[in-house]
Amino acid sequence: MISEGSTAPEFTLKDQFGRSISLSQFQGRKHVLLLSYPLDFTPT
Repeated sequence: MISEGSTAPEFTLKDQFGRSISLSQFQGRKHVLLLSYPLDFTPT
């Protein structure tokens, strides 16, 4: 678990268009917000 205020580890995820996006692409920005909806658009 990452503690509040600590630096997040580098990671790469796919966006809604299938493009790879890395956390390092946002280096130098003050805030980065990552949202995940694992059950959106599923029958559960």
